[in-house]
Amino acid sequence: MHRFFIDRIQGEIVSLTDTEQLHHLKDVLRLKVNDGVSIFDGEGNDYAGVITGIDKRQVEIKVKQVRSANKTSLKLTVACAIPKGSRMDEVIDYLTQLGVERIIPMRTERTVVKLDSAKTEARLKRWQKIAQSAAQQSQRSRIPVIESVARFEDVILNSQDYDLKLIPNLSGERKPIREVVAETRPKDVLVLVGPEGDFTAEEVGLALSQGFIAVSLGDTVLRVATAAIAVASYIKFTVDS
Repeated sequence: MHRFFIDRIQGEIVSLTDTEQLHHLKDVLRLKVNDGVSIFDGEGNDYAGVITGIDKRQVEIKVKQVRSANKTSLKLTVACAIPKGSRMDEVIDYLTQLGVERIIPMRTERTVVKLDSAKTEARLKRWQKIAQSAAQQSQRSRIPVIESVARFEDVILNSQDYDLKLIPNLSGERKPIREVVAETRPKDVLVLVGPEGDFTAEEVGLALSQGFIAVSLGDTVLRVATAAIAVASYIKFTVDS
């Protein structure tokens, strides 16, 4: 059944007004009145519905049934250094598919990408749209929160509420990530993903002073997007299994 996102689902009749989704429903899928659809609100709620009206500005959908949503015991936040080009788009897409709860685009000492306020706002809107689309396609009922771009120091100093905090890096004393996750079986995790040149020694030191654990992802040096996907996959599948 075709699936659509509506941020507010209240009452028996709801309206789909998003321009892109309207185009997809009417012009690509060519759905008609009385066709069944699936809708979700991004907060973990899924519904079965039927189209009751179509015009230029909206599609009306009657909610027929509440469906059980995907549930997980793990809340995972990934703070990822912004990579060059459009690779952050890939990070958002794949982390959404993996069920990450929050994603924080992060500026570190060695982050190459420099964004002014206008570019930051435009990127944030694009990333939120990518997350919505990825959740829609992957049957995720919850869209991750995409935070505003944050400095590394601010992420560290606002990390008190997590029961496990990890900083994968390439040097110094580190524990294998599999050991740490297996020992703790955490419920609320924050993991930092560094830039291509890794975190600086000062950044690692600050993180360790605030309760982060330095971990290794193995012998291979991974690109930012690959590292983000690898660490999120490992944590999700280990804790949720």
